[in-house]
Amino acid sequence: MSNTLPTYSHDQAEAHDRIAEGLRGAGIDLENGTLTPPQEGRQRTMAVVGKAGSGKTLLLAELTRAMTEAGVEIVSGDYEGRRRKDRRTLAILAPTNKAASVLRMRGVPATTIHRILYTPVYDPEYEKIAEWLAGNGERPEIEGLTEEALDRAHAFYQTHKSVPGALAAAGLRGSDFITGWKRREEPLDVGFVDEASMLDDRQFEDLQEIFPNLILFGDPAQLAPVNQSGSMVFEKLPEPAILTLHRIHRQDADNPILDLAHALSDPEVGFEDFERMVEDKAARDDRVQWAQRVEVDLMARSPVLVWRNATRIRLINAFRAVHGAPEDALLEGEPLICDGIELPLKHRKKRLDLEARGLIKGAQVIYLGPGRKPGFSRLHVIGAEDPQVSAASIVKIEKPDEEEPFIPFAARMGATFLHGAAVTIHKAQGSQWRDVQVFAPDLYAASRMGRTEAGQPLWKRLAYVAITRAEERLHWVVRARLSKPTGPLRTDDLHVAPAPLELEAEA
Repeated sequence: MSNTLPTYSHDQAEAHDRIAEGLRGAGIDLENGTLTPPQEGRQRTMAVVGKAGSGKTLLLAELTRAMTEAGVEIVSGDYEGRRRKDRRTLAILAPTNKAASVLRMRGVPATTIHRILYTPVYDPEYEKIAEWLAGNGERPEIEGLTEEALDRAHAFYQTHKSVPGALAAAGLRGSDFITGWKRREEPLDVGFVDEASMLDDRQFEDLQEIFPNLILFGDPAQLAPVNQSGSMVFEKLPEPAILTLHRIHRQDADNPILDLAHALSDPEVGFEDFERMVEDKAARDDRVQWAQRVEVDLMARSPVLVWRNATRIRLINAFRAVHGAPEDALLEGEPLICDGIELPLKHRKKRLDLEARGLIKGAQVIYLGPGRKPGFSRLHVIGAEDPQVSAASIVKIEKPDEEEPFIPFAARMGATFLHGAAVTIHKAQGSQWRDVQVFAPDLYAASRMGRTEAGQPLWKRLAYVAITRAEERLHWVVRARLSKPTGPLRTDDLHVAPAPLELEAEA
C-alpha cells in the first residue's frame, strides 16, 4: 500500500492506518499481504465520515485494492464459488442501485445491500461455467454453447472478473444463471458500506449479523432516515471508532457545486445570501445554472428535486401533460419510482428475485411498455447490473388536491410504482445524476418555516443533499415554470447487450 499513500492527505492516511490496524486484528494484514483465519465472536464497526469531496470514495477504493492484493475474495452478489475454509471475503455495499452503479463506474465492484442479504441459487449447468471461470473446475461441455463462446467468456473474465459479464460475452444473460434467491445464512468477513447516512437501525442490525467487520462511509451533513429521529447509525458509535475526513479534495479542482455545498456550513449564511452565491457562481461558471424554468427534457432521466410532496405531484402532472400522456395509460419512456413490492407470503421467492435484481423500494425505472401478460410491465431498472425485468405492476399517478391516486392499470399484486419525473430530496439520497434540477421555491418555503434538524436549519440540509446529487451541472430553478419538450419520450438510449442464446434444463 506504500505506493498509494503519497496520494493521501494526512486525515486519509490516518484513517487508512486505523482501519488497517482493525483489519490486522481480524486476520487481514494489508501491509504484509497475508491472511490468517478469522477470530470468532468479535464485532468491529468503524465509520469514515466526511462531507462531499473529502475523499471517502478514494479511501474506499484503495482499501478495496489492498485487500484484493492480499488475497481477500470480493463477494459481489453475482456469483460465489464453493466455500473454502481458508477464504476471507469482502463485500462493497450501497443502499440503492444508483449508489452502487456510481461506485462501479469508478472501478469499485459494489453491489446493493439486498443483493448480499439474499444469496442466489444457481442452475447446475451455469454453475459449471462459473466454477471453471473462477479457476475451481474443469472446462465444461455445455450443449448449445460453442468452444468459441466459452473462449469469449474466459477472455472477458480474465479482464473484468464478472461472471454475468462473461456469460453475456458467451451469449447468455446473467439472469438465466440464477434460478432463485434465499436469505443468506453464512456470514462473510468484511463489509464496506457506502452512503451509510441512509441506513436505518434495522438494516444496520442485519448487516452486523452477516459481517463481524463493518466499515461505514457516510456524510454527516446529509438527511437522516425519516424513521431515525434525525440521527444516523454511525453517530451512535463510540468516538474512537469514528474517523473524520476534514480536507475537501474536490475543492482543489475549483468545483463550484462543491463550493456552494460547503458554504452552507457557515451559520451566518441565510437563504437570500445563499441564492446570491448561486447567482454569482452561475454568472462565472456554466456548471451552475440560474434557471428560470424546469427543463422537461431532463426530467425523463433525472427527476426534479423538491421538498414538498404537493410540488412533486404538480410537476409530475405537468410533465405528463406536456408529453400528451393519456390518463389511462403510460407512455414508453416515462420514469417511475418503485414504492415497494406487494406479494403474499407464498410468492416470497419471486419477491426476493425482483429485489435481488434491483427492483427494491426507491429504485428508479423506465417504463418500456406492457408485458406479455395482463397487468405486467417491461421495465429498465436504472443502475442495475441486469436492468431489464418484467413484473406485475401497480402504477399510481397522484393528482393535485385529490386524496386517492389515479391508477391507469394494475395487476392484483406485484411491484407498486409512483411517477418518477420529480422526487423528494429525502428519496434522492444515494443517487447522482449528470444534471440535477433543484426547485428553489420549495427550499425557500423550508427556510421560512424555521425548522431545524440535528442542530442545523432544515433548508440547509435539504440544499446540501440536493446540490451534491449533481455530477456535472446544477440547475437552480427559481420559477414555477416548465419548458416544452424538444421531442417525444424515448427508450433507445437504454442499451442492453442482446442475449441470442438461452439454455434450458431438460424436462
